[in-house]
Amino acid sequence: MFTDIHTHAFHPKIARHAVEHLNEAYQLDCVGEGTIADLLLREKRSGIGRCVVLCAATTPGQVVPANDYAVTLQREHPEVTAFGTLHPGYEAWESQLERLKAAGIRGLKLHPDFQHFWLDDPRLLPMFEAAQDDFIFLFHIGDNVPPEKNPSCPYKLAALLDRFPRLRCIAGHLGGYHQWEHSLKALVGRDVWLDTSSCTPFIQPDLLKAILRKHPQDRILFGSDYPLYDPGDAMMHLQEKAELGDAALDRYCSNADALFA
Repeated sequence: MFTDIHTHAFHPKIARHAVEHLNEAYQLDCVGEGTIADLLLREKRSGIGRCVVLCAATTPGQVVPANDYAVTLQREHPEVTAFGTLHPGYEAWESQLERLKAAGIRGLKLHPDFQHFWLDDPRLLPMFEAAQDDFIFLFHIGDNVPPEKNPSCPYKLAALLDRFPRLRCIAGHLGGYHQWEHSLKALVGRDVWLDTSSCTPFIQPDLLKAILRKHPQDRILFGSDYPLYDPGDAMMHLQEKAELGDAALDRYCSNADALFA
């Protein structure tokens, strides 16, 4: 089954505001409405049978509502695999892990830059220890700043992998949004999944090809980053820029089957 590993869909009450925030944060015009109906329509049109919808809490007080929405999405839409979230400022995180596991949630999304903490925050360590055997983590990694000024750079994730070798994690944006040279040094070749979301509009073709060539082929996952981009367009642009054959593209779109087996 083809899977889009990196998407966002928001509650109808906040979808418009969330899309406006993304437009402002990334200086672009999102192609999607940010709703689950629009997302699933675009995935179906692109031949994608499953999408991972990522929910994240920008403040500790949003952890419970974000996880409520993740549980609802997964329950109401068979095409959706929802990821819940944690925040180091939320003290009752153990109870959230228990309820998410009971609801069949398989993963957790952390976006340090938007959630306003650093990936090496020591408050996260007991969370990783407790969750590593039951959940897959998807991290936003990188920003258009030097790594030392970035809450989520590739080197911070590499240190985390050293500390928690059993941690199953996906490094968003090929391991470092606008930090792909650092991803090549710190993450490529390691036992970590890389997703392709929000890369092709910015990365140089030779650097894209080098990352895809040097990383284990079964650890590369297709992601569109909807609503920023349309899934079908993202697949086409990845294939064109990386000069991928159909078999390679199909593999990247199908690798998540093993991850969720």
